[in-house]
Amino acid sequence: MNTAGHSEAMARRGLELTPFRGLRYDPDRVGSLAAVTSPPYDVVVRPDGVVHLQSADPHNIVRLILPQATTPNARNEQAADTLHHWLAEGVLAADPEPGFYVYEQRGDDGMLQRGIIGTLRLSDPSEGVVLPHEDVMPHVIADRAALMRATNANLEPLLLTYRGNGSAADTTAVVDRTAAQEPLLSTTTEDGYSHRLWSITDAADVAAIQTDLSRHQALIADGHHRWATYRRLRAEHPSPSPWDYGLVLLVDTARYPLRVRAIHRLLHGLPVADALAPLEGLFRIRRLAVPLAEALETLADAACAGNAFLLAGDGAFHLVDHPDPGLLARTIPADRPAAWRTLDATVLHATLLDHIWHVPEDDPTRIAYIHDTAATVRKAERDGGTAVLMHPVREEVVRDLARQGITMPRKSTSFGPKPASGLVLRALGI
Repeated sequence: MNTAGHSEAMARRGLELTPFRGLRYDPDRVGSLAAVTSPPYDVVVRPDGVVHLQSADPHNIVRLILPQATTPNARNEQAADTLHHWLAEGVLAADPEPGFYVYEQRGDDGMLQRGIIGTLRLSDPSEGVVLPHEDVMPHVIADRAALMRATNANLEPLLLTYRGNGSAADTTAVVDRTAAQEPLLSTTTEDGYSHRLWSITDAADVAAIQTDLSRHQALIADGHHRWATYRRLRAEHPSPSPWDYGLVLLVDTARYPLRVRAIHRLLHGLPVADALAPLEGLFRIRRLAVPLAEALETLADAACAGNAFLLAGDGAFHLVDHPDPGLLARTIPADRPAAWRTLDATVLHATLLDHIWHVPEDDPTRIAYIHDTAATVRKAERDGGTAVLMHPVREEVVRDLARQGITMPRKSTSFGPKPASGLVLRALGI
């Protein structure tokens, strides 16, 4: 087969979304739907967030997505046993017929996001159907794959974006029409976000969505490791199989633009003074004796002029910017586009982590990736480490690099709002 022709054909086919029988909590068997939800597994601040969520309800989804035991095998067995018991007890039950699910998130700040949840046929990056924009860490993929094998389930949807055309016949038109009806569930989580879910089982609506999405490609907004895990598990199972598909939430950003935030770094065992010392003469360093919000505003201003970072953990904030051009020339690969070479995440990983601090980016004993800014600072101050606070990259930069097939350094962006975990799951045996 002609590889180029095959790839072009796949790209023309676009997204192939299929209905599934969602697995959902029975509201009569749990304290509240809000109490059993969780942020995605990689957003939960550990161990504090895990303890908080486990305490919220004995059936909180965190017991499946982040099981707690002494060894990886024991954790995965625990998650599988927990899922089995919840199914047997009717805590979780499959909907009677396959469908798509409309999912809405609404914030008290006026934010509104709607998308559609289904199972998406997996594809390789070369096919141009689903575009990744970040590198991934092998140990995380191995961990997620072991959990999915043990549970035989997709426990939380990835967040993918696409650009609709705004016509009356596109997917978002069906989504918005469905959202005018009574939802299957409605709940408000402790972060103030309200969540509503509807099912779409009408054959005409399902067909209209499938036809529309077949003309689109998607960008992975959140879930690069889970998408890579899906692809690994697909390779382990002869096709056709349920592993040919993975659970996703698709959001039309022409109608519902996402917010892009930064993911911060926590460097274990590296005090702020030791992190700053080797930067003298290579970066401009300014100590900011101001609150976090004001320090982030200063970081945003500095990031407009070039690479900039905030270091914290000693009770103050230290703005690190104006890197020496010669240092960047020596440490950043020259075989990538300028948009990649000038990313803050590129400078952080290639120059600071690799060249100056010698911190391996995939060693969880040396570095953690945390979405919550204040939590990153608190943990650095408590543990004597260094928080490296980042300024978010613009969405158009992310999408442009992805279309060129160029991946950003891992954990470069945090698109949101992210879907709450626990509202709808997928069991592959159902």
